Amino acid sequence: MAEITTDTSHVFAAVLSRVTAAIEALVAAKRLPQNLDLGRVLVEPPRDPTHGDLATNAAMVLAKDAGKKPREIAEAIAETLRADDWVEAVAIAGPGFINLTLKPAVWRDALKAAILAGADYGRMPVPEAAKPVNVEYVSANPTGPMHVGHCRGAVFGDALANLLAFAGKPVTREYYINDAGAQVDVLARSAFLRYREALGENIGPIPEGLYPGDYLVPVGKELAARYGDTLRDKPEAEWLPDVRKIAIDMMMAMIRADLEALNVRHDVFFSERSLVEGTADAVARTIVELRDAGKVYEGRLPPPKGAPPEDWEDREQTLFRSTDFGDDIDRPLLKSDGSYTYFASDIAYHRSKVERGFSDLIDVWGADHGGYIKRMQAAVAAVSGGLAALDVKIVQLVKLLRAGQPVKMSKRAGDFVTLRDVVDEVGKDAVRFMMLNRKNDAVLDFDLAKVIEQSRDNPVFYVQYGHARGRSVFRHAREVVGELPENPGEQAKALVAGPLERLDDPGEIAIMRQIAQFPRLIEAAAAAHEPHRIAFYLYDLASAFHAHWNRGNDAPYLRFIIQDDPQLTLARLALVQGVITVLSVGLGLLGVEAPDEMR
Repeated sequence: MAEITTDTSHVFAAVLSRVTAAIEALVAAKRLPQNLDLGRVLVEPPRDPTHGDLATNAAMVLAKDAGKKPREIAEAIAETLRADDWVEAVAIAGPGFINLTLKPAVWRDALKAAILAGADYGRMPVPEAAKPVNVEYVSANPTGPMHVGHCRGAVFGDALANLLAFAGKPVTREYYINDAGAQVDVLARSAFLRYREALGENIGPIPEGLYPGDYLVPVGKELAARYGDTLRDKPEAEWLPDVRKIAIDMMMAMIRADLEALNVRHDVFFSERSLVEGTADAVARTIVELRDAGKVYEGRLPPPKGAPPEDWEDREQTLFRSTDFGDDIDRPLLKSDGSYTYFASDIAYHRSKVERGFSDLIDVWGADHGGYIKRMQAAVAAVSGGLAALDVKIVQLVKLLRAGQPVKMSKRAGDFVTLRDVVDEVGKDAVRFMMLNRKNDAVLDFDLAKVIEQSRDNPVFYVQYGHARGRSVFRHAREVVGELPENPGEQAKALVAGPLERLDDPGEIAIMRQIAQFPRLIEAAAAAHEPHRIAFYLYDLASAFHAHWNRGNDAPYLRFIIQDDPQLTLARLALVQGVITVLSVGLGLLGVEAPDEMR
């Protein structure tokens, strides 16, 4: 028999335990068969709030295995739940959904739990057998400053890592440095041109195919300071390795500084070049092991659909059997010149993650990598023996606007707007919140003028203002309720000891219900790898708080501070503290400040 929990720190989990207990009681009474799969039974907010506080799909998902109509099962479960001391009303909707209305005391107890938990409200403990999660994000080529598109991936990946850690997952944040291949050789040649410029040579217009941005001027100066003119007359084969290393190091220092401006920090920076340098060629080893396992073979591929015949080279190739793992076609691992394909290196890289103990892998990629997902998921399945899983989150394009008009390119970068340009103009809080204010796979319009407006139309302002407004209530309320402890823990105890039963207005109860949804939201958002849900929720909670504030302007008896009633004021301060707590925790997960004042 399932244990019925009375813990109001997670109301949805507690009610689920009661629904489960009701089902098991019906099984014990032989009104339902044994061995029912209860794993699909959920307790969620109803789609229509007028239907109640919570809804369960129990009757719907059990009907087939039980051999009964959903409505019949729903009636039986409802009969038990009506006797539950938490439940005020039970209603059955449609073919068998069970809608529950809880007693107001449950929501008041949930408010107490939120206040006492403080910064840990909604946090899940790390299970003893928790699997470590690797979140790889940004991984921009080290060929220049980060642009606004990289910015979205950086914020999304960082917020997702915060969310997973808060949900009890051991998380490693990783950046894959693409420091091997043709693009870094182009970087080295571009830096060498700036080196010649630093030596006083007139280099003229930057040739086609090289990076034109001014950000390489400091690299040229560094090369000149370090080597003088000793590199100028050497053949490329001699200067390229040294110039490439210095250019990559300086680009990565710039990228780290750009990420730091967003408060984005990685635990691991993994070098692609490390896979093939030195005595151990990890890519070759990976191909050999896959071949020994029958997952690599020599064969021919048909021409891509729509490819002109003259562009197709029909030859025998070293191919990975990605179709055995759900991909559309098998994939080449070696180019015609014998060098590795990007895919081969990526297989070896993800194999290294598995070897480092990760079975849950999350990659955050840009909008142009959607066609690469199936082959990488196939590769992870192959190198892990099916023990690891890869979830790829695509972040769509960012359209940068100012008052509705497209923003011009950055002179410093040459052909794009840099991340640092945007952060310097509007601040990291606006950037981070707005990058998460749409689902990651939807194109985002980022208007530099809108995100600094002080209005409800600007979500980051509206949520931060909710927190600041709550703090201001406390500053003004001390004159009415007397001295509240300054220590957060002692203040929390004083607030929950107040007469919370006086919080009986429908607007107050509605806010308490929203506060109580937060732990479930954390759980669901972490499971779906969707941090944008936090941003949406915070805006809704802030909106409810501001709306209740405005009701007090029209009906003074609803105000948070009642001059001649310190006890009612104390109860309403508890409600305000609940809002403050959740806004602060939620903003922290998004990497956004929760200000005490707005200026």
